[in-house]
Order: sequence, then structure tokens, then C-alpha cells
Amino acid sequence: MADRMIVLGGGVIGLATAFELRQRGLEVAVLEIKSFGGQASGAAAGMLAPYSEIGEDPDDFFRLCLSSLRLFPKWQADVKKASGLEFEYTESGSLHCVYHEADLLSLSSRQGWQKEFGVEATILNQSATQKLEPELSGEVIGAIHYPEESHVYAPDYVKALEKACERSGVELYDHLEHIKLEEWESGIRLTSKSGQEFEADQLVISSGAWAKEYEDVFSLNFPIYPIRGQICAYQLVPERIKHILYSSQGYLVSKADGTLVNGASEDIAGFETTVTEKGINRLTNWNHHMLPFLQELKPFHQWAGLRPATQDGYPLIGRLQQANRVIFYPGHYRNGILLSAATAKAVADLAVRQLPFISLDRFEPERFS
Repeated sequence: MADRMIVLGGGVIGLATAFELRQRGLEVAVLEIKSFGGQASGAAAGMLAPYSEIGEDPDDFFRLCLSSLRLFPKWQADVKKASGLEFEYTESGSLHCVYHEADLLSLSSRQGWQKEFGVEATILNQSATQKLEPELSGEVIGAIHYPEESHVYAPDYVKALEKACERSGVELYDHLEHIKLEEWESGIRLTSKSGQEFEADQLVISSGAWAKEYEDVFSLNFPIYPIRGQICAYQLVPERIKHILYSSQGYLVSKADGTLVNGASEDIAGFETTVTEKGINRLTNWNHHMLPFLQELKPFHQWAGLRPATQDGYPLIGRLQQANRVIFYPGHYRNGILLSAATAKAVADLAVRQLPFISLDRFEPERFS
């Protein structure tokens, strides 16, 4: 008989993993203390852009992100088919823009090492950049163009994952308020605040910024901290801006409904998710240097979410050595949407005790203990 699995955490990573586990024939239940996709997942801009985000080093984290980007065309189609729901998946490409001559050299260096991974990247001068996006500021002197980068509409993607889980037979439990791990050695047993019990053979923990709570349970060090990411959005005519736009200050990404998402300012505020004037001003103070017309507009929407960041910036992914029934994998920071496909497959490999399809050695969850 196949193992029964409990996924603790109903964000995008937890739901994606539950869906993949169910595809492997396992019995699966997802437990969530609040609402599904309610924290980092639902607040995300939904970008699938590892080439723009990771410009310094072709390390194992880049390889994990790259593998997930290349899994996404089939992955998102599978989620749509299983859920019966549509969500925006746009292969828009991106422009990582620069403002100074000295920055063009860094683009050349980035293009050089990324080429070894088969990344299609073209460095453009000012006129070529503005030909792709005519409304870019004249301050932008060039860009590197990544046609492979894309994005999803995160709230709809999370809803589709939830529905795909439900339709495939995953048990879904939300608004549990508090979950206590009662047993994890001879079996898995958890209880909710109301006293409801849940039992399984294995437990996978993806509780985001709340995963640090398990340090005392396992006598291990999990340095995971909530980082508040604040985002705002403008309403434009659909397709006025066609590419994901990056700079050293942040990003702008246009959705199919004309919403232009501008993010993200980050600060440390514990588990506080209120939006602050200072946080939004960090966005509005620079965005018109990318798109001048934004200086005349006001955001119609502002929001914030908590991103689970680890001490070294890498997620924790692996089976706990001293708790062999537990797979621990929080800490995806601002890459949860992108990494949902690859992490789901890697964790499912671990759950059925297969060698993961990609090396997870760099992400060993007990590395700080």
C-alpha cells in the first residue's frame, strides 16, 4: 500500500507538492492554518525569471530555478487540465535594463556564463531596447533581452493548484488556526486547535515563514525569517507594456487585464503585513525612471506578503536525518511561484524514496545545526 502523506502548509509550494504526490499515486492531505495561498503565494507578481533575478553566480540555486522554468510549460498545462481552470501564463520575455555604461559590462559577464546553460540572451543598445518597448525612459541606455522568461497570474495559479488537488483526490483542510505535531518517530500524528487528528506515514513541511516553529520540535536550527514584500499596481490599457521590465531597483510586469504590477520593496517587520507609505514610496520614487508616464499616475492597488527567507538565501529541501519520516522544505523567499514545479517534483522523488531528479545537496535542511 502506498504511503499516506500530510503536506503541512497550503501555499503555492505545498499545493504544488500535494498535486505532484497525488500524481505519483500517494494518498495526500494538505493542512493549512489560514487560507490556501494567503501569504507569499497570493501576493506574488508571478514571475518566472531566473536569468534576470540571478545575475552573479551559476550555482545550484540557479540550476534549480532554471530546471523549474523549463518544466513550467508542461507543468502549467497539466495543472490547467487537472483543475479545469484557466490562468494567465504569458511567455512575454524580459528586459533587464541598465542606466550606466559601466553596467553594460556586467550584462556581458552575465550573458557569458548563462550561455553555458543554453540561455538565449541578447544585449541591446538603447535604440534596440526602445524598439521592443517604446515607452521606456531615455535614461535606459540598454538591456539584456531574455525571450524565455515568462510569468503567471499568481492568484489564479494558486486557485488552479487548489482545484487540481481537490479534483485529483487530495484532502484539503484550511483555517485550522493552529497545528501541533504530536508524533513523528513511529508514525505521523498532528492535531488542530479544535482537536481534530490527522495521521500519516510521512510528513512534508512547507509552512513558509512559520517553519522556524519546528526548531524546538526537532532540536535543529532553522534560520527562516519573514521578509515583508510590498507591491503596488497601476491600471493600463492591456498590452501597453509587453515585457517583464527589470532594473537594479525592482521590476514591472504587465498582466493580461492591463494591470501593471510594480515590486517589490522589502523590509523586516516580523509577521506584519500592513502596507506602509514608506514601502510604496520606494517603488514610486524609481518607477518613472523606467516608464516616465507613471509619474502622472497613482497606484490603484497596494498590498504586502511575507516571504520566507533563510540565513544564506537558499531554501531548505530534504529529508531530516534524525526524523526519517519528515521532509522539510520551506524558505523559497521570493521564488516560490517559479520553484513550485521543480520543488514539487524533487520532494515527490524524496517521498517515494527515489534519487531526486536534481541535486539537493546545497539545500540540506540541517546545514545550520
